[in-house]
Amino acid sequence: MKCTKCDQNAIIFTPYSGSHLCSDHFINSVERRVRHRIRTDGLIKGSTEDSPSRWVIGVSGGKDSAVLTHILHNMLDKDPRVQLIALTINEGISGYRDESIEVSKQLTNSLGIAHKIFSYSDEFGIDMDEVVQKNPLKLNACSYCGVFRRNLLDLGANELNANKLFTGHNLDDESQTAFMNFLSGDVSRITKHFDASLAPFPQRTETAFIPRSKPLRDIPEKEVALYAYVKNIPFYDGDCPYAVDSFRGEVRKLILELEDNHPGTRHSIMAGYEEFATIASSHYQSNKESSLQQCTKCGSLTTQKICQKCVFVEAVKAV
Repeated sequence: MKCTKCDQNAIIFTPYSGSHLCSDHFINSVERRVRHRIRTDGLIKGSTEDSPSRWVIGVSGGKDSAVLTHILHNMLDKDPRVQLIALTINEGISGYRDESIEVSKQLTNSLGIAHKIFSYSDEFGIDMDEVVQKNPLKLNACSYCGVFRRNLLDLGANELNANKLFTGHNLDDESQTAFMNFLSGDVSRITKHFDASLAPFPQRTETAFIPRSKPLRDIPEKEVALYAYVKNIPFYDGDCPYAVDSFRGEVRKLILELEDNHPGTRHSIMAGYEEFATIASSHYQSNKESSLQQCTKCGSLTTQKICQKCVFVEAVKAV
């Protein structure tokens, strides 16, 4: 099959757009959408050569963060308004994270990007192997790790004096999260997710945290993987041995089936989600900042007296 835009052989068909694309036009398509997201969200706005922004990228070694790092570097390497720094979180999972960290080092070294590693062990005094072994609250590993990881990303970004924190979440990730939030019926969670990393920066109501951005959120997971393959970007393809999320797995399967039968479903989910979240966010705005306080244990911002991270850490250390 020939490319829709030229006479070269196509390497991919995107049903939601009806296009067959060759490698060159596919690469251009992905990068154009990332540039559009950066421009639409106003990510560079306010940055100058005299006062550059520090963009910290969460790099796990997986395909999504590797592709995001590669694209941002190629896009902004000569732009004096932006400085890129890679941040990797070491959860302490034997036989898994060590390998992905090595891939992250190879990637950042090849691009000449500063790379910092923060670990659960150094910051919290525990690691995920210990958490899973003890499991004092009888939760799945992802429940602990999600809280720890978010906290350490914020801590690391603060220590690196970041203006913005970037993660490699793709369209599949975000449409699954959106659908799960709808199904949970928790509107406050929807607005929190939206304000934290989906709303354009000038519209955000959460100002106490370093703002997050997800420039790959318009790109399907399959296209992220293909981009990495075509551009020969090294990444670690292993799965976390503790990753168990049956609910997300069910939602993922459902959305993929809908996408097969109705191309564009993922994009429609996100468009409707963001429109609804914008309306809901304005309703919750007055209570958000006023409910934040410093954790009495670690000083992190939280809506409770003791943040969830400290609750988990204390529970593990008590066993």
